Amino acid sequence: MRESKYLEYKESVTNTFLKTVSAYANYGAGEIVFGIADDGQIIGIDDPEKTCMDIENRINDSVDPVPEYTLSINDKTSVITLRVMEGIHKPYFYKAKAYRRNDSATIPVDRLELSRLVLEGQNMSFEELPASDQQLKFEVLKEKLTEIIHIESFSLDTLKTLELYSDNIGYNKAAELLSDTNRFYGTDIVRFGDNISIILDRETLEHRSLLLQYEQALEMYRKYYQYEQVRGSIREKIFLIPEEAFREAIANALVHRTWDVDAHINVAMFPDKIEITSPGSLPQGVSEADFLKGGISILRNRIVASVFFRLQLIERFGTGIRRINESYASSKIKPVFETTENTIRIILPVMQMDHNLKPDEDFVYTLLKGKLLPSSVITEKTGFGKSKTVAILNKLAKMGYIRVHGTGRGTKYSAE
Repeated sequence: MRESKYLEYKESVTNTFLKTVSAYANYGAGEIVFGIADDGQIIGIDDPEKTCMDIENRINDSVDPVPEYTLSINDKTSVITLRVMEGIHKPYFYKAKAYRRNDSATIPVDRLELSRLVLEGQNMSFEELPASDQQLKFEVLKEKLTEIIHIESFSLDTLKTLELYSDNIGYNKAAELLSDTNRFYGTDIVRFGDNISIILDRETLEHRSLLLQYEQALEMYRKYYQYEQVRGSIREKIFLIPEEAFREAIANALVHRTWDVDAHINVAMFPDKIEITSPGSLPQGVSEADFLKGGISILRNRIVASVFFRLQLIERFGTGIRRINESYASSKIKPVFETTENTIRIILPVMQMDHNLKPDEDFVYTLLKGKLLPSSVITEKTGFGKSKTVAILNKLAKMGYIRVHGTGRGTKYSAE
């Protein structure tokens, strides 16, 4: 077995293992095995009983506070296994530094991560800290609570019930995020053309409630990824990207991101997809497999999530990923979910049904369904260049997907 994030080999006992003890106590249980070379070759330890006492003394003398751990000896190989438990009194220091695991390496945490460990050790989150601005207004929140929950009055008691205000600290960071003059970095929405050098539209949603950011992001989505189609006496909406998928993705980005990072949620709109990237990795205790499977919800921002839940904008039990996937059940192309140490990205493609069109061709074909449009309007709506749009239209007409009406400047196109 190779070294990993939760397993480290040591040929002998030196103080370097104490860094990894700090890392496991701070970020999740792990094992340090003494008497094995880096390549996995078993060497063993001379006098393992005495060495266990040495390991124990080094931990007790050098790691502060002392974490919970166990030591065991393999009588056949004289290998010692030290198992360190994740602690509740974080951060755990070795020589005044806290550590974390980065794959199979142990590195010091930065100042931002250290502040998160301090809060976790106090059983607190960033959103529970006092707001930097104690003169907050909540007209948007009041309007939504009245509209959705039908509250009869909005007062300080309402904010206390929502855990946005307490007599001890006043307004907290969660209240600031939901206030009308939210000072945190917001949501940057950019609509691109054929490539990222061509920007067709841009909205930076800042200094406003998260609730308003959610609504305005939806408005931007509806502007470019849905339209109405009339069939006989029936008017129906056509969705290039499922609205339910976008709702879930943008709500999750607002609710679950790390708000102690000065960075925007980035929403990149392309002709064939939307990419939503939010700052922050998965919450501690949630693996990528858990995230992709859905159904597990460890809330990074519990208070903000609770307000979104009360307003029926999210589901409580982490069903967002599953609901996004279900909305693409009839599409050949499926959503993509990417996680790194610093970001979570959800890619929502334009839906593609059972035909053999490329994404750009499908985008034009779907746009034309039930409509009669000139190439100039199609060029504007897709963000493609004129020559590319005409080439796609000619190919679709040749393949029989669309019909051509008229000639010259009066030419228009339609699809059944």
